[in-house]
Amino acid sequence: MKNSLYATAFSALAFGMILSAPAQAQDVSACLITKTDTNPFFVKMKEGATEKAKELGVNLKSYAGKIDGDSESQVAAIETCIADGAKGILLTASDTKGIVPAVQKARDAGILVIALDTPLEPLGAADMTFATDNLRAGELIGQWAAATLGDAATDARIGFLNLTPSQPSVDVLRNQGFMKGFGIDVADINRIGDENDPRIVGHDVTNGNEEGGRTAMENLLQQDPTINVVHTINEPAAAGAFEALKSVGRENDVLIVSVDGGCPGVKNVAEGIIGATSQQYPLLMASMGIEAIKNFADTGEKPKATEGKNFVDTGVALVTDKPVDGVESIDTKEGMDKCWG
Repeated sequence: MKNSLYATAFSALAFGMILSAPAQAQDVSACLITKTDTNPFFVKMKEGATEKAKELGVNLKSYAGKIDGDSESQVAAIETCIADGAKGILLTASDTKGIVPAVQKARDAGILVIALDTPLEPLGAADMTFATDNLRAGELIGQWAAATLGDAATDARIGFLNLTPSQPSVDVLRNQGFMKGFGIDVADINRIGDENDPRIVGHDVTNGNEEGGRTAMENLLQQDPTINVVHTINEPAAAGAFEALKSVGRENDVLIVSVDGGCPGVKNVAEGIIGATSQQYPLLMASMGIEAIKNFADTGEKPKATEGKNFVDTGVALVTDKPVDGVESIDTKEGMDKCWG
């Protein structure tokens, strides 16, 4: 029997599973499904889930889309998790509406489904969401950008580097939050692109990566080379935008703001590439998600939302070395200490 257990553990490890306390691991299994496995944000999320799974004796399998927006791979992963008898699924959905039928199938099978970072549409399609308050994250960088510009904010020329054409909820929340913070009237807060503020140059999509950010920035500069404020969905997109601006000699006179707060992004804030970023805590999101799955497996209890909200708020902080009155922030030294913890 002892040899058989060792053989089982060895076989599981060979397939990339994280096992701890084999007798317990067979009782509680979980899946982590992220948008990609290359974006540093999701790498850190996987790290948090993996460490907590080992600690609690949970058998964790991890899956990811090939690129941001690859919903088909995520649906296939959910099907696999159902077939494997997982107790819970942690999901960052690429298509927050289209994946709902697959999520419902998992819930019908008795699986706890927790959305991480990106709420599903509708929000109640998952059992619970563990996330940054992404609307607040957008508001913080919008408020900071407006205060930094001062009177010049009334004549700003703003470009938006968003995520994907499907407008997943995390994209919409950050985009609309920025507009609210900057003082732009939001038409439908659940939709990107229906505003009529003359300061908006346009929107483009980046797939959340540096190459996409560079291309999108180039496209917007062709529409209006006088852009002086850029909202980016995340820090890889911001890095790409900076390279595009640098190529035309505009790197020092355009204000770039972003959301993520990863260590590379905080470093870019310190170096002046990004003016300010809203810091998230993906490792915490994922580790809390594993704890919730283990508790659900042991007690049948589902996680409860943060008081006053309809999701579990895992926190956000504005990181900048150029603080402004009225907008609470931390500097890059503290941001580096906290990045993605």
